[in-house]
Amino acid sequence: MPEPKISIRQKRTVFDRAHECCEYCYSQQKYSSAPFAVEHIVPRAAGGTDTLANLALSCSGCNGHKFTRIRWIDIISGVEVPLFHPRNQQWHDHFEWSSDFTLLLGLTAIGRATVEALQMNRPGLVNLRRVLFQIGKHPPETVE
Repeated sequence: MPEPKISIRQKRTVFDRAHECCEYCYSQQKYSSAPFAVEHIVPRAAGGTDTLANLALSCSGCNGHKFTRIRWIDIISGVEVPLFHPRNQQWHDHFEWSSDFTLLLGLTAIGRATVEALQMNRPGLVNLRRVLFQIGKHPPETVE
């Protein structure tokens, strides 16, 4: 039996809801060289569904590093914790920008684990943030 597909309508809803920004690292699709993807927060392999409550917009970097992960080790406590869940948690509760707006900092165990697991401070991304900040395009204004 073929796996159900995410509908075009669902994809459009996810893109609109996220203001075309990665819901993990807040990269903006319009400045990305790679397309963004609608990803399963809880992967199908772990029982995740195709409902909007389980779908998030992800840049290719975050999506590739997340893959089927739902947990990771917090670098401070050494404890395995769940990764950030964009539908159930507020981004600003778990992350903040460094003073120069180039690095994402984890405020909580979940934030720190997510930054590490998804490698949210990849060198190319940090460089892009620096340039976009200098021209007033980062951080994105439309994201809460």
